[in-house]
Amino acid sequence: MAHGRLRHLGGEQVVVESAGTAPKGLHPLSVRVMVEVGIDISAYTSDHVDRYVAQDFDLVLTVCNSARESCPVLPGAKRMLHRGFEDPDKLGLDEDELLAVFRRVRDEIGEYSRKLLDTLYSDAL
Repeated sequence: MAHGRLRHLGGEQVVVESAGTAPKGLHPLSVRVMVEVGIDISAYTSDHVDRYVAQDFDLVLTVCNSARESCPVLPGAKRMLHRGFEDPDKLGLDEDELLAVFRRVRDEIGEYSRKLLDTLYSDAL
């Protein structure tokens, strides 16, 4: 969801890659709740983070605590930030309850993404 928000808000000024330490594909509820806010992430993928170890990045953002703890060192990252969000897929809830959690996390990610991009763009001026 963070990938979709950042790409949507940043437009062509922002290049977003999505990776994980144990990528498992898109959760159908992630796709569903993002469509509700006009963002289609259905074609997005999450690669294994090892694919990016040799690349240069202006910013590497981790969004879950387990990724932060197990993320390899990315020597090409000029800056690393972490903002942990609850992983809604790990909760043992029924679909209606789960959907509410996905929506809440989506909105938290959206607010953080707006603030992050505002800060990055103002720092670049």
